[in-house]
Order: sequence, then C-alpha cells, then structure tokens
Amino acid sequence: MRARTGGQILGCGLLALALTLPTTGVALADDAPSGPVATPPLTLVTLHGAGSAAGGKDAAQLLARQDALLQAIGADEPVYRWTTALNGFAARLTASQVSLLDDQPGIAAIETDQVRPLAGRTSLAAVRGVSTSPRLRGGAGVVIGVVDSGIAPQSPAFAEVPGLGRDPRDFAGACAEGEGWTGEDCTRKIVGARWFVDGFGSELIRSSESLSPLDALGHGTQVSSVAAGNAGVSVRVDNRDAGHFGGVAPQARIAAYKACWGAPDPSDDGCSTADVVSAVDAAVADRVDVLSLALAGGGGIDTLQRALLGAAEADIVVIGAAGNAAGAAYAAHAGPWVTTVGSAVGRMSRGRVSLPGGGSFTGGGRPVRVQGRAVLAQDAAAPGVSRHAAGQCRSGALDSRQVAGRIVVCRRGGIARIDKSESVAQAGGRAMVLVNLRPGSVSADFHAVPTVHLAATAGRQLSRWVARHPRARLRMSRVTGDPGTRRTAPWSASGDPRGPALKPDAVADGDAVLGAVPDSTGRSWGVFSGSSAATAHASGLAALLLGERDRPAAVVRSLLVTSARPIRGASVLAQGSGALPGRAPTGHLALDVAADAWRRALRTHRLADLNASSILLSARQTTAVRTVTNVGPRAEYFSVTARGFTSHRVTVRPLAVRLAPGQSARFTITVSGPTTPGRLDDGELVWLGALGGVTRVPVALTR
Repeated sequence: MRARTGGQILGCGLLALALTLPTTGVALADDAPSGPVATPPLTLVTLHGAGSAAGGKDAAQLLARQDALLQAIGADEPVYRWTTALNGFAARLTASQVSLLDDQPGIAAIETDQVRPLAGRTSLAAVRGVSTSPRLRGGAGVVIGVVDSGIAPQSPAFAEVPGLGRDPRDFAGACAEGEGWTGEDCTRKIVGARWFVDGFGSELIRSSESLSPLDALGHGTQVSSVAAGNAGVSVRVDNRDAGHFGGVAPQARIAAYKACWGAPDPSDDGCSTADVVSAVDAAVADRVDVLSLALAGGGGIDTLQRALLGAAEADIVVIGAAGNAAGAAYAAHAGPWVTTVGSAVGRMSRGRVSLPGGGSFTGGGRPVRVQGRAVLAQDAAAPGVSRHAAGQCRSGALDSRQVAGRIVVCRRGGIARIDKSESVAQAGGRAMVLVNLRPGSVSADFHAVPTVHLAATAGRQLSRWVARHPRARLRMSRVTGDPGTRRTAPWSASGDPRGPALKPDAVADGDAVLGAVPDSTGRSWGVFSGSSAATAHASGLAALLLGERDRPAAVVRSLLVTSARPIRGASVLAQGSGALPGRAPTGHLALDVAADAWRRALRTHRLADLNASSILLSARQTTAVRTVTNVGPRAEYFSVTARGFTSHRVTVRPLAVRLAPGQSARFTITVSGPTTPGRLDDGELVWLGALGGVTRVPVALTR
C-alpha cells in the first residue's frame, strides 16, 4: 500500500512487482478544462527496482518502463527522468492522473515535490585573527560531489594550485555552462559543475541568482571549502592579513551540483526535491566518490532516500545533514545507507573579560588583547535614539562621543550579532562585549572589533558591575589551551526512536565555522553554523580515508562513524556515536555491508538487521547480530565491552577475537531488563584493538 501527503512519504509498498502495462486501451484522465487551469504540481514517481548504477537493467529498459507508465495515465513528457541512482521521474500530473497511478503495479513511491531548507546559516562577518594550522595534504584523487547552492570558482580556496596530487581516475562529469559560468571555470580542482532548476522554477529565483553552477547564496561555497578547500590559503579581509585556511581534505577535488536556489524572499530559499534527486542521479552517473548533501527536510524512506540508496549501491560514500529543527522534526536522511551528521558546539574559541581585582567572565570569542573603560550601550544612545535601540547596538544608534575608545557592552537581539560589532566600530568603539538577555548559546563569530560573547548570567553580572564602576578599566584577552567541552547543539535534530535506523550517526563542529564565500557577497570569507558545517567536515574526513587507500564505501562509513568520541550527558539519539575527530580515523575494525544488502533489507522490512555501525532495538527485540572485519594490515586481537547502560544488562559474545587481515567474526548482543514502553536506555559497545585502535558502536534501547 502506498500513502502520500504534502510531499512526505508516509509509507510505501515494498514488494518487487513486475510492471506489466497495456499498450492499448490506455486509461486517460478526464480533466477537460472549462477555463484557466493552474499548472499541476510536480509529482515524483519512483518505480520498483534499482537504477542502472546498481548493475541491473540498463537505462533504455528503465526508460521503456517509464514510457509505459506515462502512457497508461495519459501524462506528457516528464520534467525530469532518473535512470542511474533510481528508476523514476518527476512530472506535472493532474489529480486524476495521480489517482490512476494508485492502480498501476510496480510503483514504489509517489510524492509531491517540496522545497527543502539548507542546513546552515551564513554570517558575512569581518574576519579577524584566524588561528589555524591547516592540513597540507589528504584526499588526492578523490572527488566530493556537493549538492548545494553552487560554487564560487574565483575563491582562492578552489584555485588550481601545485600539489593537488594525482587526478581522479574514474570521474566522468561535465562542466555545464550558464550565466556567469564558462567551461574555463572548471579546473583540476573544480572538476565538474551542473545545475538543476526546473523543480524550483527559474521564474521564482531572485534577480541576483545565476542560471548556472555559480553560487549566489554562499552556502555551497562554504560547504565545499570546509570539505576540500586548498591548504594554506591566506585569509585577507579589509586589506589586512587574518591568518590561513585549509579544508579537511585539501587535495580532494570538487564537483558542484547546484540544486538549491535563492528566492526574492530569503525565507523561501531552498532546494526542490526534484532538483536534488536529479543532481544525485547525475552525480552517481558522473562517478563521484563522496556525495555531500547539507540540506534537511523530508521524512522516512522518501524519493531522495531511494536515490541515495542508489548512490550507496554504486559504492559512493553518502553524507547528509541532520538538520537544525530540534523539537520540530527528527533528524533528516533516515536511510541507514546515509551517514547523517548532527551538530556539536562548545569547541569554539573563547575570550575572557577581566575586572580590576581579579574577577573575570569567559565566553565565546577570538579577541586580541584590549584594555579600556567600558560603557553600557543603552547609556550611550545617539541623540533622538531610544535606549532600547542603543542597547542593541543598532546601526547609527550609538553616540561616538561616549563610545570612542571604549569597550561597549551590547545586548543581544534586534539585529545580527556581527552587525552590532560593525555599529560599535563605526562609532569608534575599541571592543564589544555581547551579552545574552535570556538563556541561549554563545558564539565566536568573526567581528569588526575584538568581541567576547557572554551567556545571560555572566552578562547580567558584568552589566551591573559596569553600571557601578563607570570609570574602571576592563581587560579582554583570548583564552588559550583547551577550547572547551563539546556538547550537542540545542538546535541539532535528534533521531526518531521508532525510525528504521539510529540517527544521527555522529556529530561534528557546527558553530561559527570559517569558510569561503562568493565575492558578490561583499566579502571573501565568513562563518556559518548548522549541521551543514558538520556535514562538510564529515565529507572531508571520508575523502581523507579514500585518499589513503581504496576502500568500499560501506567500510569508509563504518570507520568514520565508529571513530567518534561520545559527548558526556548526550543521548545517542542526539549524538550517534559522538563527535567526529579532526583527522582521518585510524581504527582497523569495520562493520561492512554488501552493496545489495541495503535494498534487500528495505524490501523485506528488515533494516534493523543490517550490519550497520549502530544498533536500535525496540521492546520486541532482545538480540542483535553484527559482523566485524579486520581492515588493517596485520593480524590483531580485539576485545569488546558494553558501557553506559543504566537500566538494562547488555552482554556481548564473544568478548574477544583474533582476526587476520580481511578476516571477519560475528558477535551477538543480548539485552535483558525492563520493557517499559517509551523508556530509553542507551550506551555503546567499545572494541579495543591490540594495536591501539578504538571502535565505538552506539546502542539505543527504545523499550
């Protein structure tokens, strides 16, 4: 049985039915218009069976099946056809034609097109004092396909520089031309570029957009630069040097698939599912090695997840963003063949505000050392400006006679954080302390003046102190050493306890991450936050693993997520296996999944039985079986322990194995304890290798 609603798949038939459609006596939709008729919505139709990339039928056979189905419902030529990652099409169908689809055999899913949000927020901040030691090598010969808002080829992060290493062997992509983009914009670094707009609608994009792979929003450029930007790139802003930048896998190549667009109203920006699926289909045909999708939305095993299944079957490492709608939606990309990445915060750079006599407050920031008298922004209002507007440091609201040379204490709210520091700079202020008025996160944005961002309690205490000591001098400095304790971001979407797999798979830094932006934005660098930044980091790590050694995509996925370190106090449904490392994982134990196992498990409703690198057990299940493989170069002993469970007894057998290179062993997890519905217990299985590797498998018991 198939069910459809508002662009989201609620369920679908999973039997592999043969499609036998009549060639005569075609059923036609009786939609005889009697006046002006609105354009029918775009409907996405997926047929049973794999696309040509999975080694099944060739494209001609898949197109013949599509033609027979379209003829049976009396439909015109589709807007898009898909034959590589999946077998399906996107067509404008009337209500009667959609009803006729329900009577046709061999259909896996029917879905109304929807616009999905990008999973990040960009700040075009003034960059000051970048302090990084970027990796100089890694990812050579690997192509990361980025499905996003395009790319800005003029950025030095994507220049064709010496030292890129070996060229990709199998990539077969093209460089599509368009407005502001020619074939010369593709280089040894940007090896492919395509764009897809027919789902979103070219008539609905903003005037500053380009019908080409050129990025107008900046999001795709930032994601691409963090994943694979060149190493050692000088960051120069406002005619001053601000340090150096490098992507996670600086030798990796980028193939840009523009499927996300800016609308006249920025709240309407996003990515049509039809465009995204078409981009995925093209990327699989182009034979990318890693596929990055920093966009959220959707639910369950929908059309996009089926396309990503085809990518996984084609031995592509698929990385997707969990999304930023915690409390309103579960983590996106529910398919176990996708590595879904959520956001961690807390590892940001920190700054300190010190008081005379020894007291201090610590918050987010990257300040240089500054000393001076402080003033509350609401006490320094320009003539005719309210204390409320001045307190928020709005543009033109500060009196330069009272602010010049001082450290200005500004209240959060009203305008963007970085616009406040710009207002302070314009009024001649020396530095800014940004204070929250209510509980919330703090950030380490790149500001126009040295800035420390304080939480609400510290901000209230500092503000009261400044009000009582108007002539005292404060000191601001950067905190050295440990950048702070990671925690899951409060806005990072958690996994569905009743979903087909444990999500997210892991988290990565997703707050105030530096990346390149198009020059058209007025700056070359900015920071962005959200699970898009985390996805970019994970995509770069996957490229590092593939650059070191040619491995199956499922092995790369396992090595990646099992290398994470748990975040204390966070449920596995919020963090998966934990926070991803900053360098390529070094473990030798992997949980491999055969390419044909994903679809077989989907067809038989047994996704929980896959050899995935996580375990999600319901009250009806008391055991799970997994297989580990030694992917290292030497024979090694591995031992396992179960940790973190509070109300259940979790045992593993065997407790230790010795595996030669390439050898595998099965182990069984048995759970006993309360079966109270709705109660969550979680923990992890930790495999320790004799040569030092650590492999973590998160477990959620949704009893």
